[in-house]
Amino acid sequence: MPMYQPNVGEIGKEGQVLDLETAVKDGILGGVVGINSGPTPKTGEKFDLKKMIEELDKVDVPSVFICPISLEPMQDPVTLCTGQTYERSNIMKWISLGNLTCPTTMQELWDDSITPNKTLQQLIFSWFSQKYLAMKKRSEDVQGRVLEILEGLKKVKGQARVGYLKELRVVVGNHFSAKKTMVDNGGVALISSLLGPFTSHAVGSEVVGILVNLSLDFEAKSNLTQPNKISLIVDMLNEGSMETKVNCTRLIQGLMERKDFDPKLISSLSLLVGLLRLVKDKRNSNGVQPGLSLLKRISSHESLRCSIVSIGGIPQLVDLLSGLNPECLELALCILDNLGGIQEGRLGLKDCPRTIPTLVKLLMRVSESCTQLALSILWEVCKLAPEECAPTAVEAGLAAKLLLVIQSGCNPRLKQQSAELLKLCSLNYTPTNFISKCKLTRTLQ
Repeated sequence: MPMYQPNVGEIGKEGQVLDLETAVKDGILGGVVGINSGPTPKTGEKFDLKKMIEELDKVDVPSVFICPISLEPMQDPVTLCTGQTYERSNIMKWISLGNLTCPTTMQELWDDSITPNKTLQQLIFSWFSQKYLAMKKRSEDVQGRVLEILEGLKKVKGQARVGYLKELRVVVGNHFSAKKTMVDNGGVALISSLLGPFTSHAVGSEVVGILVNLSLDFEAKSNLTQPNKISLIVDMLNEGSMETKVNCTRLIQGLMERKDFDPKLISSLSLLVGLLRLVKDKRNSNGVQPGLSLLKRISSHESLRCSIVSIGGIPQLVDLLSGLNPECLELALCILDNLGGIQEGRLGLKDCPRTIPTLVKLLMRVSESCTQLALSILWEVCKLAPEECAPTAVEAGLAAKLLLVIQSGCNPRLKQQSAELLKLCSLNYTPTNFISKCKLTRTLQ
């Protein structure tokens, strides 16, 4: 009987190595019916081992089924003279490269022959077959349950729908087959029709929780972009739980990906206020990334930038910058850079006393892309009012930071922008005064 070297926890009390029969008997290979299992499941249906392994890639596979070389399940296991078992193609490649040792034990191979391990292959096939059959059965059960829920939703009204929707949200969130069943049987249109001006937030939040887990086609997105549905989603974004707010944010973001999306649909100040509240919520940070991501997409529409500025978005975003992780920081800087593309935005950035000091601190501290965005914003602000902003930037240490950028390995465009901004900042000074004022002597030396 071929032997295998178990992982920690698979070794007996006295450290002995277990053989395959012992492994099955002791339940280490849980789920395997036994060594004498045939290569074909009892259903009579023939399965392809490679296909089963691919479709069951997320299951926990017993370590004895794993090839020590590739760390993938074996399909054609073979055993060396040392008693170690490997996938045939992997060990053949190892030997063809001139290696004359066992990869696991590093023992010298006194015999280079390899022996097919039919027993282990049979166990692997049996184990994966059972898992695969169980998965198919669950999938069929899930599909049937989805159809039952959809039928139930057609018969009930009002709050009675909440129970059905809660179960549907869990099933759709956990099973890919449930999502496909929803799409193939008109489920998307059915639950989308539940959103309207008189829909309760309890029903609406469950519907949105289901929709964000589905791939919506053009027709579904067109249906959801009706003004009364958008209005309800915005209301829930402002008043729902954190999970509901995040789901509403992601759903709106998905709807905006349509090429023909009308920005007027999301031009309400209520939406923008809700998003700013979401990204500033210090009690729960789950909404920061999705909130900033949606604000970035909204700010890409020039017609909506004034609205963000009008509700005080600039100082609120500037105050957030120092506490954000790199991903969220880049999103926030993108928003401010977009807002700097209009006159109202440039004035808002200039009038916020924390804009220049905060952005200067960020230069060369996070990433090249963040540095580039910060420089772009600083350039717009300083160019708007050089006499007022340049001295403030110099006092904040901008000149030294710009010299660091110029001397770094950043891209040429970034260096050029830094040189232009440095020149702009020095206009009100003589060279000697500028060097002294900026405390650049040590940097220049």
